[in-house]
Amino acid sequence: MERLLVIALGGAIGTVMRYLTSILAARWLGSEFPYGTLIVNLFGAFVIGLVQEVGTESLLIRDNMRLFLTTGMMGGLTTYSTFSYETVALAEDGQWTRAALYVALSVGLSLVATFAGFVAARELILIRGRV
Repeated sequence: MERLLVIALGGAIGTVMRYLTSILAARWLGSEFPYGTLIVNLFGAFVIGLVQEVGTESLLIRDNMRLFLTTGMMGGLTTYSTFSYETVALAEDGQWTRAALYVALSVGLSLVATFAGFVAARELILIRGRV
């Protein structure tokens, strides 16, 4: 039961973060492109890579905290269902170039962000080992 509560709390925080990010991105960058969804997916990919690598390769992150951050917060934050909808909506509107760009950026940069999370995690583990 404790794990479910930890995940639920993380999910609630993640969904609020997603909502606020979408509002701020639309306000600052414009609403003609789904910047907010792209931002949360890239950030989420990085955090999941970082937390999972640290959590599985060291004892620096406890299981409940890992579940809170990945399954909970990043599960609530990242939005691949929204990503799919927005891609189809761009295509349906005849904006094929934007739809293709959005797919390429989302997938390609999410993979890069996840790898960067792995690299950052390994550096943190090394630094932690030196202290």
